[in-house]
Amino acid sequence: MRSAHASSAAVLACALALTGCQGGVSQKGEGSRNKIKIGTITSLTGSNAAFGQAHKNGYAIALDELNSRGGLLGKTVELDYYDDQSRPDQAVQGVSKLVDLDNVPIILGAYSSENTRAIVPAVTQKQVPLLMPTATADNVMETGSPWTFRICAGSGAYATATVAFLKGMGAPKTMAIIYENTNFGQSNAQAMQAAAKQAGIEVVDTEAYQASTPDYKALLQRVKARSPAVIYFASYLLDASTLMRQAEQVGLNPAYYTSAGTGFAAAEFPTPDKGAGRNAEYTFSVSQWLPSAKWKGSKEFDDKYVQRTGSHPAYHAIEAYITLLAAAEAIKKANSTDPKAIRDALKQLDMPETTFGPIRFDPKGQNQHPVLITQVQGGQYKVVWPADAAESKPIIPTPPWTKR
Repeated sequence: MRSAHASSAAVLACALALTGCQGGVSQKGEGSRNKIKIGTITSLTGSNAAFGQAHKNGYAIALDELNSRGGLLGKTVELDYYDDQSRPDQAVQGVSKLVDLDNVPIILGAYSSENTRAIVPAVTQKQVPLLMPTATADNVMETGSPWTFRICAGSGAYATATVAFLKGMGAPKTMAIIYENTNFGQSNAQAMQAAAKQAGIEVVDTEAYQASTPDYKALLQRVKARSPAVIYFASYLLDASTLMRQAEQVGLNPAYYTSAGTGFAAAEFPTPDKGAGRNAEYTFSVSQWLPSAKWKGSKEFDDKYVQRTGSHPAYHAIEAYITLLAAAEAIKKANSTDPKAIRDALKQLDMPETTFGPIRFDPKGQNQHPVLITQVQGGQYKVVWPADAAESKPIIPTPPWTKR
């Protein structure tokens, strides 16, 4: 008897579930009649948690703005977060959870190039658009997937901008490249090797390292022996801070400390408690945005971020902010939460004036975002190139450690 009752209950549950699906929501992203869910994969824990938190803060500001204006398609917007724990395998699991269980119509993320590259095949197979805020390794776009779109500039643009800046400053002749041995680091190192060669800059040393190594002094001594005029780093925050502290310890004095952004461009990098402190001074970095950028709304975003967090944002937060707004605009243009309709709307998206500059994607899904060069001066990031965007003149050459 208990078995028969259990069977009947199961049938009833299935019938109710089917009725709910048919009578309520047939499209992804509409888990309730009054909400649109947008999936988000980022690193809320693990080695990249500081950047994942910057993502979350940027998303939160955009979410408040969207819902204060009435949401999307008459519904409240809700972000469905998945913490990838700074690991590629977890990021892939996030795609399955968000798409198969939560029925999101679009995914924003991930933070790192390593994690983002890992999820590209998954979103392509599931035919859900992926909008990338921060992954700079160019190979995240090399699959040619029609479901992937990138807001930020990539590693090729980073290298090209850095070399153009160096040529404008007097064209130094030699360079060493130091990079984390991951997808992010390898992509940026390869892009710089190609750009330097084309510009006639000799790469006299390349050094790959394992992330979160406590002692880089032997590596830095090898670089010092080559006497490069320029050092180009591709490093996350922890390693960027360690490398610069130990550069002083070994007396490494190039004319230019340059970098592929990320750790060297993090809001925490010039601070003594979470970054390199005074050792960050004079370092150059590519940047995709600063509060002083001349795009409309930059100061207002900075004000909102400071009000929310008590600190000024780096570009990772604004990238998340504008990524959510771009996703919302695509959903609005599609007038639908069907993934294919959203993808098609992204292909046609044209947002000429945003806080992150113009947003429009080329046929490969890449937004043509301009790159800035900054220098840490007095503990603050200052735009020093290109000239029409500069707020300060670059300080070159970098003063030797013994004369600071």
